[in-house]
Amino acid sequence: MIRRNQTFLNHLNVLLDMLLVIGAFMLASWFWIDVMGGSDANMAALSLRTLALSCVYALGLLFLLSLMGFYSTTRTRRLTWKVRTLFIATTLGVLLASTLLFLFRLIDFSRGVLLLFYGLTLGLLTGKYVLMRLVFGRVRARGYNLKHVIVVGTGALARQYAQDAEGDKSLGVRVRGFVGSADTDRWLGGFEALDRLLEEPGINEAVIALEPEEYGRIRDIIAACEKNGVKYYVIPFYNDIIPANPVFETVGRSKLINMRANRLENVGWALLKRGFDLLVSGLGLIVLSPLLAAIAIGVRLSSPGPVLFRQERVGYERRRFWMLKFRSMKENKEETTAWSTNTDDRRTPFGSLLRKTSLDELPQLWNVFKGDMSLVGPRPELPHFVEQFRETIPLYMVKHQVKPGITGWAQVNGLRGDTDIEERIRCDIWYIDNWSPGLDIKILLRTFFGGMINKETIVH
Repeated sequence: MIRRNQTFLNHLNVLLDMLLVIGAFMLASWFWIDVMGGSDANMAALSLRTLALSCVYALGLLFLLSLMGFYSTTRTRRLTWKVRTLFIATTLGVLLASTLLFLFRLIDFSRGVLLLFYGLTLGLLTGKYVLMRLVFGRVRARGYNLKHVIVVGTGALARQYAQDAEGDKSLGVRVRGFVGSADTDRWLGGFEALDRLLEEPGINEAVIALEPEEYGRIRDIIAACEKNGVKYYVIPFYNDIIPANPVFETVGRSKLINMRANRLENVGWALLKRGFDLLVSGLGLIVLSPLLAAIAIGVRLSSPGPVLFRQERVGYERRRFWMLKFRSMKENKEETTAWSTNTDDRRTPFGSLLRKTSLDELPQLWNVFKGDMSLVGPRPELPHFVEQFRETIPLYMVKHQVKPGITGWAQVNGLRGDTDIEERIRCDIWYIDNWSPGLDIKILLRTFFGGMINKETIVH
């Protein structure tokens, strides 16, 4: 029953998306031509030819969304993924459509209508999926539209899945019970009972969560699922070390799991991030040049020594580079092996003010412009500490798979300076696994609006 209902809902979902796209075009044309332009020629704007083009565009957009896996995703996909995918597909669709209209002169089309059409399409589709998520979440929380699942396994991993799945009511997952060697709560029988249990018409899926010593049974378990036509998922016993976005590759008959793939390995995403870094750092150096000059004078007057402090740090792919800062301390011999602290007596009064407001970091815009750093990323560390932490902090060296940043996820969550290094690394790994352009913008906004003022005291 749930499969038939799901198929019907999927078809209805796609049809509704198409109607919303066509409706967005009609609304944009009416508003721009009739309301904004004061024209009575709206019927001409909605001629059969124009309406046909809008239908072709709608079909093209739905096809693009389908290629991106939008309509084949499960209910476990996060809403943020759907919104991000809608934004990318709609933007690409409008850019392609406007290019074709311009090149082939298919129709005399107003740029105002096109821009309004883009905004309405994105707004209506996003609003629809937000509403759907809310409605289906309420429906599933009340016990309807549920998926009935058998968990194959009785160990800690199997219980963890059941707890996580049933803890989120919006997923609509109901665990019927466990199949395995241990007689546990909601135990349905041993492994030999799986074939009989999967014959029941009410079972929608099986989740295989075996312990390492049970993996000799996995072929028989998968065969039972396929024999009964039941969709199955496998939670590997090394679940806790799998990152958020593993990549599967094939070499002949061997299937490889790239455990440390990240989106910035994609040339397109890397170019987008680099382009954004170049644009913002270049503009920043120009716009902030009066402030940079004023700070340089203040540093020069505060104590003897150079204006800029150059310190070797370890960056992308463990390459060393010279990171720049405004000098905030008196010249000393510990600058390459010691962390600064909140009560560091090496700080000058003017330098402590710079550090308090993070203005000492502004010269790193030049590091970003050169390509040694990014605006957002894990903070780079001194070589001395890298050699120390790589031996004592799990996953510490993973941070060097992306460019270091002026600010980062750890910093906007209060982990900067002399703070728990393990917590900082957990934040850095989370950032790498979950990177997106939107996340970078979020971190920059949080840095600008409140993240630049830190807990350091000002020396008087």
